Amino acid sequence: MGKIKVLTGNYTATEAAALCRPDLIAAYPITPQSSVVEGLAAKVHNGELDANMVQVESEHSAMSVVQGAAAGGGRVFTATSAQGLALMYEPYFRMSTLRMPMVMALATREMTSPETVWSGQQDAISVRDAGWIQVFCDSNQEIMDMIIQGYKLAEHPDVLIPVNVCYDGFYSSHLTEGVDVPEQKEVDEFLPAPSFSHCVLDPKKPFALDPLTPGPLLMKYRKNHLDAMEKALEVIEEIDQEFGKKFGRSYGGAVSSYRAEDAEVVLVTIGGMTGTGMDAVDIAREKGIKAGLVKLRFIRPFPAKRIAKLLEGKKAFAVVDRSVCFGWSQGPMHMEVKAALADVDEKYAHFSAIGGLGGADISLQNLLETVELLDAVKDVPGEKATKWFMNE
Repeated sequence: MGKIKVLTGNYTATEAAALCRPDLIAAYPITPQSSVVEGLAAKVHNGELDANMVQVESEHSAMSVVQGAAAGGGRVFTATSAQGLALMYEPYFRMSTLRMPMVMALATREMTSPETVWSGQQDAISVRDAGWIQVFCDSNQEIMDMIIQGYKLAEHPDVLIPVNVCYDGFYSSHLTEGVDVPEQKEVDEFLPAPSFSHCVLDPKKPFALDPLTPGPLLMKYRKNHLDAMEKALEVIEEIDQEFGKKFGRSYGGAVSSYRAEDAEVVLVTIGGMTGTGMDAVDIAREKGIKAGLVKLRFIRPFPAKRIAKLLEGKKAFAVVDRSVCFGWSQGPMHMEVKAALADVDEKYAHFSAIGGLGGADISLQNLLETVELLDAVKDVPGEKATKWFMNE
């Protein structure tokens, strides 16, 4: 065990990134992410962290700067939210498709418009097909541990894909919890210095890093990328087990579950709503409802086989999204869980549940009502109407 510190989610990300010894950090402030890089800037200024800190004029520049440093073989870090993520989209896409490993903290936020700065997951969900690995955390401890694990995953020779460590803006980013901060020596033993060499720029060995690429070669790039995503599902499990042995904390890999073994109805959650969902399951159990919970930790790569296995034999499930799937009138993770169950879809009663947009709360009552509705429809297979948490 390291030292227990009381930290916000953002300052947890600061401490975790510093423990990973980044060579370069570049970021532009945007609510609710700003204090992540403010904390790192303070560490560099005070001599606590030996890293290059680059102050840039926009998020597009931030991703471009870390991209250049990664191409030089360095370990890099940045953080952003919402419109900042949208502004960096061009180099963000290039970062993954050039297979440059890094970790970026994403304090998730609703997207404009109507104008809002409050919590939501629409920003992260909107870029889920840009080739990055995405993990969602529901506690500050998980933020700490997944940034450290994120570098191990991104830099794995069979993966080489950048990682987004996502957590709910304001709910996680600004609220405090006790966090076990590992010792630097422990992190160094778990996470050695980067040694990837597949795209390292060297003046003595010049090459075209991102030339105009003909279709057949681009097809090979994309297939290799997707193959690495599939391999990442295995590596995620391996790293989780290794981390558990080293630090005493394990998260179950790409998916985790709570009281789901004998459940008839299941909540599927993502991010900070998960703890409240567990409370709802406990209350439902006291009422005689055989409820359980499945937590989606990684949505890219999507753990379809694990999801199908965890829901096997259940009667009903609801996927609670903090974002919307435009054009489908339901949540995007509900769409993806359905896709994972495509061959057995009509064996279940199921529906999408949407709440928490623009900082609205997903309450215990919301999730308990969802469990109770699942129990009411569990014997009638098929998809039901989307449930919206329209709290006043």
